[in-house]
Amino acid sequence: MKDLLCDEFQNTVGELLIRHQSILDILSKSQESAARVNRAVAKAVTRCGCVQINASKQEIPEEAELQDLKQLLNTHLSGHLCQNCKETTEEELGKSLFYLAALCNALDINMYDVLLKEHKKISTLRLFNFT
Repeated sequence: MKDLLCDEFQNTVGELLIRHQSILDILSKSQESAARVNRAVAKAVTRCGCVQINASKQEIPEEAELQDLKQLLNTHLSGHLCQNCKETTEEELGKSLFYLAALCNALDINMYDVLLKEHKKISTLRLFNFT
């Protein structure tokens, strides 16, 4: 039943995508959309300041085990997205999903199948999944 939402989303994108039917248009819009997600996060840092980035080399002790890395490494982020920045970022992520669905449609790939395969892979490999 969970696949219904994904399939419905992908079908709706197929119905609504009129202007960017060319695979080249879809690829370039997908790339542009990803850049807009990056920009939304960057603006949350530089314009709003609701989140901060404090990046430096992360030290990993020699005796650390693979399973310890999750606790030893961090995201370099502090703070939380304010409501405005969260809404903007969500909107841009939604557009990215739209163009991902469009790309799947153009290549006759079911988005839900991709999601299931990736979930199975990461569930099987667990910590050994270095993507």
